[in-house]
Amino acid sequence: MQNLFQIACVACLVVATAASAQTPASQPSSGAVPDKMPFDIPYGTPIGVDSAKKLIAIAEAEAKRRDWKMNIAVVDPNGDLLAFERMDGAQYASVEISQRKARTAARYRRETRVFFNQFEAGHAYPGTLEPGLVASPGGFPLLQGGKVVGAIGCSGGLGDQDAAVCKVAADTMK
Repeated sequence: MQNLFQIACVACLVVATAASAQTPASQPSSGAVPDKMPFDIPYGTPIGVDSAKKLIAIAEAEAKRRDWKMNIAVVDPNGDLLAFERMDGAQYASVEISQRKARTAARYRRETRVFFNQFEAGHAYPGTLEPGLVASPGGFPLLQGGKVVGAIGCSGGLGDQDAAVCKVAADTMK
C-alpha cells in the first residue's frame, strides 16, 4: 500500500513539473493589468463594395504573381461579407476559412496571426472566445485614418502564404 502511495506521489510530481515546463516564460501572471487597452483601435465608416473589390483585385494579382490559388474575402467592421473571390483551382475548404479569417481580424481589430501565436505559445484561451474564430495567419484589419473600416482574409496556401497575399492588399489602405 505504501508503494502505491509513493508511486502516486511521484506521478503527481512528474505531471506538475511537465505542466510548469510548458508554461511560456513570457506569459504574464494572471493578475497583471496592462496600462492601456490592447488593440484599442476605433471603428470607422465601413468600406464600400467597390473598395472591397479593388482590394480583392490587389490580393489576386499578388497571388497570381506567386502562382498561388487563393480564396479572398473582404468584410465590414462587424465581419459581414462585402466581397469574395475563389480563384480557379483554389481549395474548397478554404472558402469559409478566408471569410472567417477576415471576420476574426475585423471583430477583434488585430491580425489573425496574434491568435496563432498565442496558441503556439500554449495559450488555449483564444479557443474559448467564439466558434468561428480563426487562429491562423492570413487575416488583416483594414485601417483608414487610424480606424478599422473592414478586414481582408486569404486562405488556400500555408498560413504565411495567405498572410503574404492579404498583407499586400491591406497595406494599400494605410
